[in-house]
Amino acid sequence: MKPPQPSAEPGASATSSVSLPERGDVVLCTVREITPHGIYVDLDEYAGLNGFLHISEISTGWVRNIEKVAKPQQKLVLKVIRAERSRREIDLSLRQVTNEERRSKLIEWKQRERATTIMAMVKKDLSLDDAHFESYASGLEKEFGSLYDALETATKKGEKAFSSLEIPSQVVNEIVRVAKEKIVPPKYEVGAILELSSRAADGIHQIKKVLTAAAGSSSSADVKITYVGAPRYRLRVVADDYKQADKVMNSVLEKIGENVGKHGAFSSKKEMSRKYGGGA
Repeated sequence: MKPPQPSAEPGASATSSVSLPERGDVVLCTVREITPHGIYVDLDEYAGLNGFLHISEISTGWVRNIEKVAKPQQKLVLKVIRAERSRREIDLSLRQVTNEERRSKLIEWKQRERATTIMAMVKKDLSLDDAHFESYASGLEKEFGSLYDALETATKKGEKAFSSLEIPSQVVNEIVRVAKEKIVPPKYEVGAILELSSRAADGIHQIKKVLTAAAGSSSSADVKITYVGAPRYRLRVVADDYKQADKVMNSVLEKIGENVGKHGAFSSKKEMSRKYGGGA
């Protein structure tokens, strides 16, 4: 979520009025200047704040050429290691940022950029004035947590996604239209490794029958079962919602267990779930 940006009080400096990130926060920065001792950056989400990435916080190893690390105007995902109101700069680290933290922050940034572009299109198409536009945008952020989440919900639920908000139908219709044109809703995938065996005379036929029935048992998700190597199979369930995908998978596993019955053995081990599409 974007940090608050309070307005400056009369007589207060811009730096003293800006909210500070906390130690351990992961922030998006733009490279401003590169020196032999480190990199000066602007904190994109904290207007008016600058940061410094010391050469010792770039890598766990020796940095021979700092200019190979980044270029001016390049985006960097960094971690706050010190933030004090009395200082004019935030101390930052690159080496302490994990791959998952970097990925999540970049996805968040790309989603924010996409949402901003979409809303700008809506504003232009409807010739909205700044006051009305800001009112609608802030209402969406308050209701959904972020503009992107609001637009993503619009691609799934259409106009009814905004039924509780006081936004004119003409604006809602345009938001939904552009969102569906520019955003691909995410998909959620869950999976499991299955082990099946049968003591029946036609055991292979029975297993195929059980798996075929299980794969076609859901109309609310895409269910696929593929052969890994006897007696192992891989189950994949893809749906628009993680809870739905997990619910369908549990139902499929239950059906397989029931159909295998006493003539065979069945076990399963769930694998990691994942989300794809939707700016991820």
